[in-house]
Amino acid sequence: MGDVRIDLAQSARDDLAEIIEWYTSQKVPHVGVRLVTEIRDRLRQLNRFPDSGRVVPEFETPSLRELEHPPFRIVYRRDQDAVTVVRVWRSERLMDPGLPGKA
Repeated sequence: MGDVRIDLAQSARDDLAEIIEWYTSQKVPHVGVRLVTEIRDRLRQLNRFPDSGRVVPEFETPSLRELEHPPFRIVYRRDQDAVTVVRVWRSERLMDPGLPGKA
């Protein structure tokens, strides 16, 4: 199997921006930048191993998966030729039933 494309939904882009904004408001912007960089680096594994994340337990939908990057959950939708990252949420936060990409 070849590499799959990784896309970020606008909701995931907004989540990453909010991470940086929150840490900036706490006067430690370098922490937010570091975490977002780590999250983006973590996404690279999906390029070769798109099924490496576990199925999101709240939904039990095989195409909706997640990677853990404490303190965050990186939620993505697995399609045949691509994965789309739909949210990057704090681990303690419950998943929203209206999550983009939920089938």
